[in-house]
Amino acid sequence: MEDLFQVGIITGTHGLKGEVKVFPTTDDKNRFLELEDVLLDTGNELKKLKVEYCKFFKKFVFVKFEGLDDINEVEQFKRCPLMVTRENAVPLDEDEYYVADLIGLTIVDDSGVTIGKLENVIETGANDVYEVLTQDGGRVLLPAIKDCILDVDTEEGVILVHLLKGLVD
Repeated sequence: MEDLFQVGIITGTHGLKGEVKVFPTTDDKNRFLELEDVLLDTGNELKKLKVEYCKFFKKFVFVKFEGLDDINEVEQFKRCPLMVTRENAVPLDEDEYYVADLIGLTIVDDSGVTIGKLENVIETGANDVYEVLTQDGGRVLLPAIKDCILDVDTEEGVILVHLLKGLVD
């Protein structure tokens, strides 16, 4: 299971006093209001930064980190992901899972046949869709609804599914 979760990507700077413009990659950008610190992934290291404040504008979050008070100190962080630890991740409700914990799980239908591996979770307006890479190299899209997804066992690494009529040829 993943120990770090991406919550945003720094897309640029904002102003001259060290603010960065972040594109949130989390479901709820308001979670930035409760973040005390984040891990900046520079590609070479994870740098722990304390969040001084954040504000919102359109789809972006402007974040100011303590001790970084000049544009020149934060310019180098463009395109760097912001991560949080599992302990700082948004708590889940029952029957909710972190996408990072689902990717790579084996998909098995209710008759015991292995379909393939979960490769991607596509977020749609109505429900998520699981993209499965089949054992023969094909792809199957499964709606993440109770009629189709019967059980998720992250410890065993298996998602039990019922293949609704028309999902697979």
